[in-house]
Amino acid sequence: MTTPVIMVTVRVPYSDGLLGAVASFLALSIAGLTSQDAETVRGAYLSMNLIGQFVIVPLCFAALLTGIVHSLGTEWGLFRYYWVLLKLILTVGSTVLLLVHQFMAVARAARLVSASAAGTMPSVGHLGTELVTKAGLAIGVLIVITTTSIYKPWGLTPYGRRKKFPQLPNKETSMRLKVSLAVIGVLVVVAFIAEHLAGHGLGHHLH
Repeated sequence: MTTPVIMVTVRVPYSDGLLGAVASFLALSIAGLTSQDAETVRGAYLSMNLIGQFVIVPLCFAALLTGIVHSLGTEWGLFRYYWVLLKLILTVGSTVLLLVHQFMAVARAARLVSASAAGTMPSVGHLGTELVTKAGLAIGVLIVITTTSIYKPWGLTPYGRRKKFPQLPNKETSMRLKVSLAVIGVLVVVAFIAEHLAGHGLGHHLH
């Protein structure tokens, strides 16, 4: 029991710290979008870039790695339970999108305000709204991950049943797994389409 307790003690601060850092990022993005003071806008976007690089990105990787180690070191495993599998998919996907977002959108906004003349109102164009939206979505994902950890919905996956009850005959993939994977796939596709319909695709960031 000692090892799981130690892992939870190590992992929870990273997860909670990540949620707090993203909430701070959201507050700054709202200030940057709505403030009429040039220095407040400039400071908000420069601070967001620093928080993203040196707080959010490291905490995201730390939360991911400690979560994986914790799962592998306990009965939960990585692929034995639907809720653990969902958390893994959301966390890995969020980490990849975070890196793309940080080093394209956030870094670009910081460069734009840095290049603006002193005393003038900095402008980041559509990035202002995008940063607020993405930060809000990130908090939503983190809340879903946290809620899933607390309530642990659903049961064993087919792989988990084979591991826990090796004496039982193997069965085909359950309908629950198929539905879960289908829902996740649809959500990914919808998010991808919404991103491009809004005109904020990767190609747009590269210009």
